[in-house]
Amino acid sequence: MATRFDSEVYARRLRRAADLTRDAGYDAIIVGTGPDFRYLTGSTAETFERLTALVIPASGQAWVVTARLELAALRESAIGELGLRIADWVDGDDPYALALDGLGESARLAVSDSLPALHLIPFARRTSVAPDLATPVLRELRMIKDDAELEALRRAGEAIDRVHARMAEFLKPGRTEAEVAADIDAAIRAEGHTHAEFIIVGSGPNGADPHHEHSDRVIAEDDVVVIDIGGPVEPGYNSDSTRTYCFGPPRADVAEAYAVLERAQAAAVAAVRPGVSAESVDAAARDILVDAGLGDRFIHRTGHGIGLSVHEEPYIVAGNADVLREGMAFSVEPGVYFDGDWGARIEDIVIVTADGCEPVNSRPHGLVVLPN
Repeated sequence: MATRFDSEVYARRLRRAADLTRDAGYDAIIVGTGPDFRYLTGSTAETFERLTALVIPASGQAWVVTARLELAALRESAIGELGLRIADWVDGDDPYALALDGLGESARLAVSDSLPALHLIPFARRTSVAPDLATPVLRELRMIKDDAELEALRRAGEAIDRVHARMAEFLKPGRTEAEVAADIDAAIRAEGHTHAEFIIVGSGPNGADPHHEHSDRVIAEDDVVVIDIGGPVEPGYNSDSTRTYCFGPPRADVAEAYAVLERAQAAAVAAVRPGVSAESVDAAARDILVDAGLGDRFIHRTGHGIGLSVHEEPYIVAGNADVLREGMAFSVEPGVYFDGDWGARIEDIVIVTADGCEPVNSRPHGLVVLPN
């Protein structure tokens, strides 16, 4: 699978970035390496103590500043095909001057949030106006996925579903969480991901910690087990899906709470459509849990955007009045957590469509009963 899209995809993005830069009143934005840099160029290059950055002026052609010894890292990107000028430098040169060439001391700049302070401070010292964060520009670009991105997210969702479908092979009483995680890691790669970005195997009381990873705890027959897994498929778009498992019939209290959780997750998915607010989707899930007396057991937001980053905008959380638009993609993942006992979460990635949403995950949502 190709590690990047066709160069025309990046050309469109760069043109849009320049338009948004101008509309925001900036003379240029400076994008450090990371997801924003990859989004705009297809490059997975990294910045260390030597600056690599993309400069997008409000008008005119963008350029890349990089150390000469890092040029090889750009060869697999679309930078050459896009005709971008590369301002390369060697140790002893001033890369910040190269990045600001032609912009002027009073230029109004914005920088990506991935640009480390090691490089931000030199830029700030060379201009009379303190740089802003480029978040308003970059979030607008990346929140609305294009067709190529949506296809990648669908492939990622299908791949992680295939891993969940194999859970009966891996998840058995008597095994440790770490042993199960190792099998899941291999399966994630085998089913089409480049690597596992995260693996949560939360058995019994560990399932009550939403960000538990995995441990040497031995899984017991009466455990409820939260499996939250994901990773990227080329060209870098992530999966993220959670299902909850048990061995044999669950306890009555577990079954009762899980049934409410399943209704809450379904209600939130049903609430997704263009024109509604992100916080209203959160409320659709949260209100059901609150009415059932489980509101204090739901201790995180309902969802997060996904793409080149596992967590990106839009965030599906109370207080976020952002209006959903067609092409947004995010998780819907309410959970309930009982400290010292058990937890459960149900998570799908959904894409906002013209009149609703399209889940990219299709595994059953009920509490999955595995043989013990």
